[in-house]
Amino acid sequence: MNILTVAAPVAAVVALIVAYGLSAWISKMDEGSDRMKEISGYIREGAMAFLKREYRTMVVVIVILFLILGFGIDWITAVLYVIGALFSVLAGFFGMRVATKGNVRTASAAQRSGMNLALKIAFRSGAVMGLCVVGLGLLGLGGIFIIIGVEKASVITGFGLGASSMALFGRVGGGIYTKAADVGADLVGKVEAGIPEDDPRNPAVIADNVGDNVGDVAGMGSDLFESYVGSIISAVTLAVIIPVITPTFGAAFDLPPLEGSVFALALSAVGIIASVIGILCVRGKENTNPATALNAGTYISSVIVVICSVIMSYAFFDNVNCAIAVISGLVVGVAIGKITEIYTSGDYKSVKKIAEQCRTGPATTIISGFGIGMLSTVWPIILIAVGILVANGFAGLYGIALAAVGMLSTTGMVVAVDAYGPVSDNAGGIAEMSELPKEVRVITDKLDSVGNTTAAIGKGFAIGSAALTALALFASYSQVVELETISLLSPMVIAGLFIGAMLPFLFSAMTMNSVGKAAYQMIEEVRRQFREDSGIMAGTSKPDYARCVDISTRAALKEMMAPGLLAIIAPLAVGIIMGAEALGGMLAGALASGVLVAIMMANAGGAWDNAKKHIEEGNYGGKGSEAHKAAVVGDTVGDPFKDTSGPSINILIKLMTIVAVVFAPIFIMINGGGGIIGGM
Repeated sequence: MNILTVAAPVAAVVALIVAYGLSAWISKMDEGSDRMKEISGYIREGAMAFLKREYRTMVVVIVILFLILGFGIDWITAVLYVIGALFSVLAGFFGMRVATKGNVRTASAAQRSGMNLALKIAFRSGAVMGLCVVGLGLLGLGGIFIIIGVEKASVITGFGLGASSMALFGRVGGGIYTKAADVGADLVGKVEAGIPEDDPRNPAVIADNVGDNVGDVAGMGSDLFESYVGSIISAVTLAVIIPVITPTFGAAFDLPPLEGSVFALALSAVGIIASVIGILCVRGKENTNPATALNAGTYISSVIVVICSVIMSYAFFDNVNCAIAVISGLVVGVAIGKITEIYTSGDYKSVKKIAEQCRTGPATTIISGFGIGMLSTVWPIILIAVGILVANGFAGLYGIALAAVGMLSTTGMVVAVDAYGPVSDNAGGIAEMSELPKEVRVITDKLDSVGNTTAAIGKGFAIGSAALTALALFASYSQVVELETISLLSPMVIAGLFIGAMLPFLFSAMTMNSVGKAAYQMIEEVRRQFREDSGIMAGTSKPDYARCVDISTRAALKEMMAPGLLAIIAPLAVGIIMGAEALGGMLAGALASGVLVAIMMANAGGAWDNAKKHIEEGNYGGKGSEAHKAAVVGDTVGDPFKDTSGPSINILIKLMTIVAVVFAPIFIMINGGGGIIGGM
């Protein structure tokens, strides 16, 4: 076992070395013409400027929480909180630097070499983000475990809290930024002015492309970094607390703290190596669907994890119970991804049905999209329920945590596939603004269309993993505060349950309204520039791109604070005022409603987006038709659904749960866990 304790940091270093190698390879690729370099420079400068301003804003939150944790819990937890926040920031920073390099090189490769090289550059740009996420996550957790030992493993929750808090602010801030720009660019440019997407005459076009990076690269990376870290933390925490596992199927077996903790870390190390192999196996071919190559990499990674989990389960516990729990999570993750594809890809009937409804106007477009989004919750929830029952049946609460670890074991590959999408989208924008031949845009549009689906799959995967991770962390919370059961006959628990069920709706309202406010400013600015400078539409003068970038930046930084603080304040308030059991009810309510709302919003948004793409391919009148205008409206409604509110909810439920775990000692101190009201 002593050798296996170093497996995690060693695998993490391997991931970071491969990420550096891929980054160096991308940097050597051709950037194209001077015009392409100029546009790419605007996007890169805007993206990095936003990140730096966002991180400066977050320093205030980090310092306040550091002091609260230091004085209220202990200083080791506080220090680990800062390290977790720092690693989350670094993962987003490194990933976005490479993504903003890869976009122009993807466009150049599409022009010079065709689909194969363009796919490789875009995918490997996303792979750097994926490998940084798992590399930094496992390096931090593995290093902490080696330094502090299994006896003090509970303090690693501080690392998870740092990752979660940065993820939520990053996801919300990036989501508000990108959708403010996207809505403004689409409604004024495509619908009112009738100019193509990514037309250089549109003042919001640079902000739109910047937003793809800050929202879908850095934001998604932080999201899955937090899920990845949280799942491992929950497994380690339960391994320390639970001495014996009594499964429903099979004989009881011991769960020594060291073996149980190392198993989760070593499994994650295997997942990193499997992801590296999967990433290097992705190869595209001309005139084929890029999704085929991306799916092959995902399946290769998953098969490697399945085989290794069986071997490791025998080696650690002399049975396959833990392997079955791991495999159940992995299978559920892959299945949710496939179901998400069925509901959001233009290759299937759901999206085609929405596109058909676009012929009768925006109202039926929105109605059909909502219907598909709601319908898409059924099978993911059933799969999650089955996964929970199987994992618990073979390995108890620890098995549920392992299911989350299994689902997230190939995070490096999942993030690579997901982050490939915005790189391809940016490549298409650069091709349009640089006036490259139409054949180039055909290639980038194909990559982008697949990218929309992979992004939806990534969001579905993130939501499914959030459900298992939050449940595993909830189990850790119940163990820490010694709650064997939570009675639904208790008025305090019912009150907490309703409060928790309401929070995802309140959170979604706050983020949707934030996008609306920011988009309003963007729309007015684009209209003003078109109105006051007729040379923009004539192509004789240059729009003020910087003004639109600044509007998105300021709006995002201002509007992200309230939703982000809600996730921290709500569990603290309920735990202190109403007590530990009521907080358990609140977390259960938030988990149930949050997962459903997140799936519905993410999938409805993805379906609307690809319905628009389906029409733009020449169906139902093609670009400029009445059906296309209706589809643009549906896509505009869906943008904050799929890129702001929906994906942020899964971080909300995990952050609230880990806040509950970290601050559990304080809740117990107040009237024995009864809270202020309970003691009255």
